[in-house]
Amino acid sequence: MDTGRPPFAVTMGDACGIGPEIVLKAFAAHAAVPGAPSLVVYGDAGVLARQARALGLALDVVPVARPADAARAGAGRPRVPVIACSDLPAHLPLGRVDARAGAAAHAAIVEASRAAMRGEVRAVVTAPIHKAALAAAGVKHPGHTEILAEVAGVPDVRMMLANDELRTILVTIHVPLRAAIDAITREAVRDTIAIADAGLRRLGVARPRIAVAGLNPHAGEGGLMGREEIETIAPAVADARAAGIDASGPWPGDTVFMRARGFREFDVVVAMYHDQGLIPVKYLGLDSGVNVTVGLPFVRTSVDHGTAFDLAGRGLADPRSLLAAIELATKLAPDR
Repeated sequence: MDTGRPPFAVTMGDACGIGPEIVLKAFAAHAAVPGAPSLVVYGDAGVLARQARALGLALDVVPVARPADAARAGAGRPRVPVIACSDLPAHLPLGRVDARAGAAAHAAIVEASRAAMRGEVRAVVTAPIHKAALAAAGVKHPGHTEILAEVAGVPDVRMMLANDELRTILVTIHVPLRAAIDAITREAVRDTIAIADAGLRRLGVARPRIAVAGLNPHAGEGGLMGREEIETIAPAVADARAAGIDASGPWPGDTVFMRARGFREFDVVVAMYHDQGLIPVKYLGLDSGVNVTVGLPFVRTSVDHGTAFDLAGRGLADPRSLLAAIELATKLAPDR
């Protein structure tokens, strides 16, 4: 383990889902890599200890008081240093929405993000949460992106999903489709293009080629199927190009992702709403996709899948997306 710099924070996710399992499996795999950066889990030590025993993993779950103690907890037998954010009961039912798990998941996200803001951790990597559990706990935000933005005090962040074949970034995120259409303004599209350009440059893309998807079938077909492309999206693309960004569109949503993936014409696709952008990336597989929040003052990556309640407690969860998220975080925040 790299013990000379602050660790990376990993949040445990919803305790009733596969979050604890994939965190433990990813930690075991990560600990075996020579020179790997140290990790610290924000979550519930009791939940993780019980899950490690159930999985038969040779890991010791060790509570620590602060992130700086994580590296010291990594000597000898593989250990999982945990900063306690909750104290959940031993018999918490798996595979079900539970307000206690939602509150615990929220607390872990908030505490890890605050640590990132203070520079105590180099990045935040998140395991999956359940939106219904957050709501049951009284959390006003529907997902990670909105919680992170509030903690960081930044109003304008975006969700980008990426794998080795395709990247997409969203203008609107966790809102109903009817509300998403109203939220697609010239300013929102223009700002998303700018955030995508800055985010890809941070990923090492020298001059990002940004495709902007249309909202309507055939990108509106010249106004025959809607005027959003003419009145909103095209002017935003023109604004971005005037600012020196290599943006183009609006392109028909049913072909632009193929052009980005198959023909490598674009480095990222700006999608207008949640499912338009996430379906193409997730269809390519959940094992290597990574969710990146672009626009935060710290690095945050995440798995691209949910809590998989149907797999909770069965030992079948795949940690590869979480490992990919940890790997990408180390590339994005090597010196933080």
